[in-house]
Amino acid sequence: MDAPARLGAHLRLVYDVACELTGWLAAVYPAVVFDREAVLFGAATHDIGKVLHREELSRPGSRHEAAGEALLLERGVPARLARFAGTHGSWTADRIGVDDLLVSVADKVWKAKRVEELESLLVQRIAGAARVPGWEAFVALDDCLQGVADDADERLAFQNAFGV
Repeated sequence: MDAPARLGAHLRLVYDVACELTGWLAAVYPAVVFDREAVLFGAATHDIGKVLHREELSRPGSRHEAAGEALLLERGVPARLARFAGTHGSWTADRIGVDDLLVSVADKVWKAKRVEELESLLVQRIAGAARVPGWEAFVALDDCLQGVADDADERLAFQNAFGV
């Protein structure tokens, strides 16, 4: 697909963070049901639409989201997996589940960006499924995400080593 090297680097970084995040969630809150393989696929492909909208590699934009989902569907990727390209930036939509929230969080926290609204949605899902108080799920998730964010400078340097 002639993807720019920076896009490949970004997708690898978000995938790595998703691995860490899903590993943490499975270990700490095993009652939370999610599809780890789907989350990892979503993390690895969420920005694939940027091969069509390359300007969004260096500028904000959301045109790549629907384009990426359509691109994956056209190539035979099942809708349950292709959806992450379309949902990673719209975490309040009706079709959003824990899997989608995990991809969205990984896409933010890899560079130490914390989005309160997004994280709160994930905390609510964790607390409900694990039957723990919201504050407990919040503290645990916050600790996990802060640990991920601590390594953001190295990840940013890695991504920036690749041209747009």
